[in-house]
Amino acid sequence: MMLNPPDKITDLADWIVRSATSSDSPELLLDGVCQTLVRHDVPLWHVSVAVPTIDPQFRGAALHWWRDSTIKVETAAHGAETDEKFRHSPVFALQSQGVSFGRWMIENEEGCEVHPLLNGLRSQGGTEYAMFLVDFSPATSVSGTAISIATDRVGGFQDNDLERFREIVPALGLAIYRQILLITATQSLDSYLGRMTGAKVLAGEIIRGRGQVIEAAIVLADLSGFTTVTDREDAMDVVRWLNEHLEAIGDPVIENGGEILKFLGDGLLAVFPAMSRTGSRCEACEAAFSTAMEALRRNDAVNARRKQAREPQLVLDVALHFGEVVYGNVGTSRRLDFTVIGRAVNEVSRIEKLCDELGLHVLISDEFAKRCSQRLTNLGAFTLRGVGSPRVLFTPE
Repeated sequence: MMLNPPDKITDLADWIVRSATSSDSPELLLDGVCQTLVRHDVPLWHVSVAVPTIDPQFRGAALHWWRDSTIKVETAAHGAETDEKFRHSPVFALQSQGVSFGRWMIENEEGCEVHPLLNGLRSQGGTEYAMFLVDFSPATSVSGTAISIATDRVGGFQDNDLERFREIVPALGLAIYRQILLITATQSLDSYLGRMTGAKVLAGEIIRGRGQVIEAAIVLADLSGFTTVTDREDAMDVVRWLNEHLEAIGDPVIENGGEILKFLGDGLLAVFPAMSRTGSRCEACEAAFSTAMEALRRNDAVNARRKQAREPQLVLDVALHFGEVVYGNVGTSRRLDFTVIGRAVNEVSRIEKLCDELGLHVLISDEFAKRCSQRLTNLGAFTLRGVGSPRVLFTPE
């Protein structure tokens, strides 16, 4: 979606607010603001908007506008290195002083010894740097934004340049807040529910009992021996080890286009939905099979590192099935869970329970096998608890 910035700088604040309600792109919004100000002789060279995020991987994100380049998005990972970098930032300096504005004449090396960011901008030709802090509601971790501007004009900004920018800061902060909250909500739902399920929640599919009948390849993965490790080892070590295993198992699901519906303590349930076309059923099964093989390989690599460190190893068992399930939400009127239910889900659980009994790490149903091109060994028919007729099972050759 293209945004059309105003011709008059006096209309800029109003345009920012209107654009924030019609567009979900902070990049387009920031570019429109900067281009308008430059056209009206505000000597912008670099503009940055930084916000904290609610994301398991990243502590924060920043948009960087450069006068002669495209907008770039930078993310900062969680960790000690990011924390140390933040403590040497202009944002931290302003927050420590309890003020919401600061300016540094970096052509005179002001602040450059204390803040590596300013020294870097000076080395690229910057002459002055200014920052505005905008506080948001403390109800979420998206508690505010830092908006910074820099110029490469000799002598830096004039006071009226900063005043013209200051006039739009409240509107720009509000617009960024609205857009970032949506992005944050999407990120959070992706992290806690999965991309497909999160999108359904955002789309308003939240009424209890409503569901969609879909065909899907189903993956049920379980780590054997976890209970013994839990009883014997330190709880925090167990959590760390479990996360390593779940990452080894779960990442291939996402990489192959599947959806992790839930973590089951020491395992996970995932689906690869099939479209109505016959070919897509086979594609779903091929993707699920590839996921299982890669998960086993990565879990073996985790165990190899554990063995070398003389730490417990956890063996992975995987069951693969294909069938019709109801994909929707169940629960109480106040707490809902998106999941899949149906006979196929019960059957894949029963199949996985046979892994220990048969001494095999991958078991595959006949419904899955006939849609999968991989070379498989027929193990014969087995009675599954609670399932009326015996089921033929397979395992990879």
